[in-house]
Amino acid sequence: METFIQHARGLTARIADRREEQETYGRLAAGQSPLALFITCSDSRVVPSLITGARPGELFELRTAGNAVPVYREDMAACAEAATIEYAMRVLGVADIVVCGHSHCGAVGARARGEDLTGAPAVRDWLAQQLSDQLPRDEEPTVAAAVQQHVREQVDRLRGYPCVQERLAAGEVNLHGWFYEVHTGLVASHHPASDLFLPL
Repeated sequence: METFIQHARGLTARIADRREEQETYGRLAAGQSPLALFITCSDSRVVPSLITGARPGELFELRTAGNAVPVYREDMAACAEAATIEYAMRVLGVADIVVCGHSHCGAVGARARGEDLTGAPAVRDWLAQQLSDQLPRDEEPTVAAAVQQHVREQVDRLRGYPCVQERLAAGEVNLHGWFYEVHTGLVASHHPASDLFLPL
């Protein structure tokens, strides 16, 4: 924790010493206009700004166990994930949504391997509700095949949200499925025409 504290203290000093930084952070105080909604896993090895090079204010992030997008239902008013997606679409008007899965994903791996999660009932129930039971059996440590299938399904789920449907119909938003390899840094993007994940 001490490392984080020292960095946070240093950030204030760095901003104070640089006029350009002061102007950047000053603009952030006036509001946000992110370029994309980035939906990814809570996994600590996945750092959206590191993957994309995004600066403060450029990504609106939604992080869930297994980068899961709940299936849209009419009674989702109190759902944090649905609220985040709706806010990105109807208030912020982001132009792109990225669903980014990653290799070595514990959530997808547990589901794909049928692991016993009795000792973590909240995790077990979340995965049972949000991750398909049709994921391919995947014994590889990277669980790449299962994760990529999962990313496809989450992008499809987004299309079920009225706020996303509206923006898609108007040609105002693009959906992207990404797969990030934590051990190499490679990012692959899903190409619907071939149904393949190819390096960016």
